Amino acid sequence: MNISELKNCSQRIQPYIHKTPIFTSSQLNQISGTTLFFKCENFQKMGAFKMRGATNAILQLSIEQRNKGVVTHSSGNFAQAVALASQSLGITSYIVMPSNAPQVKKDAVKGYGGHIIECDPTHKDREETAKRIELEKGATFLHPYNDINVILGQGTAALELLEDHPDLDHIFCPVGGGGLIAGTGIYTHYFGNECNVIGGEPFEVDDAYRSLLSGRLETNKTTNTIADGLKMPLGDVNFPIIQKHVSEIIRVEESEIIVAMKLIWERMKIIIEPSCAVPFAALLREKERFRNKKIGIILSGGNVDLEKLPF
Repeated sequence: MNISELKNCSQRIQPYIHKTPIFTSSQLNQISGTTLFFKCENFQKMGAFKMRGATNAILQLSIEQRNKGVVTHSSGNFAQAVALASQSLGITSYIVMPSNAPQVKKDAVKGYGGHIIECDPTHKDREETAKRIELEKGATFLHPYNDINVILGQGTAALELLEDHPDLDHIFCPVGGGGLIAGTGIYTHYFGNECNVIGGEPFEVDDAYRSLLSGRLETNKTTNTIADGLKMPLGDVNFPIIQKHVSEIIRVEESEIIVAMKLIWERMKIIIEPSCAVPFAALLREKERFRNKKIGIILSGGNVDLEKLPF
């Protein structure tokens, strides 16, 4: 990996994504005791940062691969990203979604032309169903987060943040499968000025936190969190990148996620989903440690089911 390759990745996807805005809030600065810069990927095409990784991965495929289409499994945001990126590039997408995925996300995938195949809501069923479609259709499998081309695409959000604010002390982002935080870590290493990357993770799905402590991939026994986008297990491609480029992961309670989400809705007047509130919740939990620092927070997405708001 080098600076030229990373810049090429960013330039490659530019025609297909939004360069999302960076918002500030004097009220949230006061509450946190820090100077905050929110990278608003909730305003990204399809409403989340995952448009970046999906687009980069698809653009790396050969013409023959594109002609046979792509398949992925996702509870929502990567599903939408692959469907929309595929539609933009004129290829077929097959999207395996768990039966309990939010209806708003299923509707969006259909709206972007994705062919949905539902499965039981377990990681094993998702993988097995995607493999079956891959074999039946000859489609190329795109992993939602455990793929270097996806990781590098996701990290371009951090690159844009650092280009506008090169003097950040820390960048906070959520941790699910690890694609966003791994990509953020890579770009921050090359483009940040002694900037640390910090993850936010729910206590209910804290496999990344425990993996960093033990030095091996840990698993979750439950996924009982409102942060539905963070329920997937950490990927083995992401893990060594996170070990190398992420300074720490701060865990948060469900109640803290709700408070952080509500604050952003109320004070910034923007829609974010629960997973998106986790890094801000992590900062608030440990705010005394970060007092007077300049902090970037990647707001990962805004595809919330309005029928299931936690407040």
